[in-house]
Amino acid sequence: MELPILIETLSAALEHDTVHLLRDQLEDVHPADYAAALTEFPPQDLWTLLTALPRAEQAEVFGYLPAEQQVKLAISVSRRKLSPIIRQMSSDERADLFNRLTDEQRDTLLPALAQAEREDLLRLTSYEEGTAGAIMTSDYAILPPDLTVREAIEVLRREAPDKETIYSAYVVDKARKLIGVVSLRDLILAPVSMRVDDLMNHDPIWASVDMPQEEVAALIAKYDLLALPIVNELEQMVGIVTYDDAMDVAEEEATEDFHKTATIGKLESSVKEAGIGLLYRKRVFWLVVLVFGNIFSGAGIAFYEETISSYLALLFFLPLLIASSGNAGAQSGTLMVRALATGDIKLRDWGYLLGKECLVAGLLGLTMSAAVVGLGFWRGGADIAVVVASTMMLVVVVGSLIGMSLPFLLSRFNLDPATASGPLITSIADVAGVVLYFSIATWYLGL
Repeated sequence: MELPILIETLSAALEHDTVHLLRDQLEDVHPADYAAALTEFPPQDLWTLLTALPRAEQAEVFGYLPAEQQVKLAISVSRRKLSPIIRQMSSDERADLFNRLTDEQRDTLLPALAQAEREDLLRLTSYEEGTAGAIMTSDYAILPPDLTVREAIEVLRREAPDKETIYSAYVVDKARKLIGVVSLRDLILAPVSMRVDDLMNHDPIWASVDMPQEEVAALIAKYDLLALPIVNELEQMVGIVTYDDAMDVAEEEATEDFHKTATIGKLESSVKEAGIGLLYRKRVFWLVVLVFGNIFSGAGIAFYEETISSYLALLFFLPLLIASSGNAGAQSGTLMVRALATGDIKLRDWGYLLGKECLVAGLLGLTMSAAVVGLGFWRGGADIAVVVASTMMLVVVVGSLIGMSLPFLLSRFNLDPATASGPLITSIADVAGVVLYFSIATWYLGL
């Protein structure tokens, strides 16, 4: 069912008080689609529509709701109503919600959980934000190595309803140390009398609880894993990070990098939910800094006031030239920032890439010079054409090298290279463009 039709169906059910009939109508609707439709309703109606579903489906749909909506419901709904849903949620989603609540709300929620669930929740939420431990789930399947294939399949059949995934089962010893991994496919295809120890992969890919979450996502992508086992400092298995959680991390990191390229700090909520004050605070600092940075452009223009007054035609080309410098720098900077983020290049590659960028930028500069030389001749004659073409060549090269080098420089000092893109590179390239343009004009025109 398409989203607009689904929203219309839910609205009609609320209007005619037929919410109790929704179960049969929405039998084939995916929980993610249902959650997307629920976000269009106020909290009270959202809760009414959510609780029209069977209990297990309520938890699944709740997990698909945006974080802000989950928190609003957790605050507005009584513990008695909310706790059954919380108990049905997967352990990692439950931990994510718990981390977003205030201390008072946490104290209210904890007594509603069984002791084992409470201990698991407190353990999962104890890990530092942004690490593997903070995004892992404890709902995974384990097997001892001495089971036969027949016995292992029986164990997985019993445990399947309560586990995040059983496509991979993790083999641990008596001390719960990870010693191998075996896929459900291998178990199904193997002889039933074969031992798990003889079938498993004895050298599994794993990560520690304190590994940064972006590195965990990169491992999962690199090795095409459905889930990555997580171990503690004693090499004991404590959880898994699933592929869908890795995708969420990748999306979060990409969004954060996009914000940084526009010199906007990390937003803890969506743009839609963010308040005016938060958006103002995240954007104002760099805008003010760049205002003062652009003063240097103005100072450069003022310094060459005599050149400008002698050849007013030069002003016509000023926006064109400094914009070209900034655009070339932004292109180069974006390429470097992304390549550094994905590990495609390292700091040691700067020298090689510098030479490569000089060649590429030189070709770009020549092409753009050829594109504007005719315009320069038309507006100001042969002398102006030479100045404009020469400047175009230089500003494209210089802007490109600034854009390429700044991310490396920031990385060298352990700063986030994403901050180097967009407005910051453009502002620096603008200043360089102004100085180069009028320096060349003053020299060539003999002023």
